[in-house]
Amino acid sequence: MTTYSTLIAPSDLRPHLGDANWAVVDCRFSLADPAHGRCAYLDAHLPGAIYAHLDEDLSGRIVPGRTGRHPLPDVDTFAQTLSGWGIGAGVQVVAYDDAGGAIAARLWWMLRWLGHEAVAVLDGGWPRWVEEGNPVEHGETRRPPRAFKPHPNPALLADVAEVEAMREDPAFRLLDARAASRYRGEHEPIDPVAGHIPGALSAPFGETLDEKGHFRSKDEIKQRFEDVLGEASPARAVVYCGSGVTAAHDLLAMAHVGLEGARLYPGSWSEWITDAARPVAQGDDAG
Repeated sequence: MTTYSTLIAPSDLRPHLGDANWAVVDCRFSLADPAHGRCAYLDAHLPGAIYAHLDEDLSGRIVPGRTGRHPLPDVDTFAQTLSGWGIGAGVQVVAYDDAGGAIAARLWWMLRWLGHEAVAVLDGGWPRWVEEGNPVEHGETRRPPRAFKPHPNPALLADVAEVEAMREDPAFRLLDARAASRYRGEHEPIDPVAGHIPGALSAPFGETLDEKGHFRSKDEIKQRFEDVLGEASPARAVVYCGSGVTAAHDLLAMAHVGLEGARLYPGSWSEWITDAARPVAQGDDAG
């Protein structure tokens, strides 16, 4: 059986609808309205899909003044969640959203972090699925539980101390996946401090998508990241965003084109700014 580990097209997913060894997960979510995604899911979703809530399922407990807005959940707790969703060994997971994969990539990365490689993001997500006339269903779907056994890979993570050290090391690359205006500090709609981590380079996740919200060609994506990485290998790159969610989209895009090895800084900007002693930069000057 073909394993999908980065992206999957609707045409490749459709024949597997109803397959017990395929789990489809709806990750639609809005920061402005946390209830929106679940409501949209109940109204209509891919056949057999279950719903994953970013705040409740894909994040852990926020500790004010210490963590970012979406800290990673406890491993055992998340493993129980996955088990309840019917995800275990041998299950192909497909995650989707309505934001070009910006939220679905979080689940993609988390599963890989825990050792489950058979996970892909639906290219084009919900809008493309509907546009192409594929079937949908309504209400809540449940799957028979399975045992998910986590095998965390700490090599996929970078903590704040590592970020502090590498941001001044020219051999490493720190990539900021937020919109360029947030990176420059011109516009900050979410966090109380505007700007970026000094030394970081702007690499907005949205630039890997075309005007329809589909991933660009592999050649385009690869060139984009090679331009940002320069002489640094992907293994010497760390990606962050506002809270460790959309940064996973950059990591997904890199993996899709064979640039494996980059790490996630889960706390991201919202954790960085919890300590007023940490420096902040604005404008295009990464230093």
